[in-house]
Amino acid sequence: DRRHAAGGGLISRSRSTRRWAAVTLVLVTAPLLQACAEALIVGTIAAGVIVAADRRQIAVIFGDQRIESAAGGRVNEALDGKGHVVVTSFNYTVLLTGEVPSAEAKTQAGKAVVGLPQVKTVVNELQIAGASSAASRSNDAYITSKVKSSFLGNGVFRPTDVKVVTEAGVVYLLGLVT
Repeated sequence: DRRHAAGGGLISRSRSTRRWAAVTLVLVTAPLLQACAEALIVGTIAAGVIVAADRRQIAVIFGDQRIESAAGGRVNEALDGKGHVVVTSFNYTVLLTGEVPSAEAKTQAGKAVVGLPQVKTVVNELQIAGASSAASRSNDAYITSKVKSSFLGNGVFRPTDVKVVTEAGVVYLLGLVT
């Protein structure tokens, strides 16, 4: 097996050399792929458990995910990337939280979401302010974890029945608890 090199010379490579190179490549990458496979399996199981524990129908769960994705894109486009907007959808109700630079931007964000398929209601809780700091967002995550942990073992409803969103220290609860 001969091939011409870029400089015009011949490169001789036997089939056995290529075969050994392929075997080496497989042996080197196999452990890495195994880790990916394990992560994929664990992720799939976790997603299955979450879906099984959720009271909403699977079509509603995926519908909410599609709404969040589409609404996020529309809001970002409407605001030209200005502001910090978090889109949360639960049972086709959309909650907009975060900060925008003006009242006009707040209105534009709400209008961008209203026309999306399956959206029943838009709750626009955007604040007219500068983007929140990393410390503020970290504090919000801490508050969310405290609220979620308070639901554990309460005997009234399951923690998966309620979605908790915290923005600027304000806690929003979306869920099915009847």
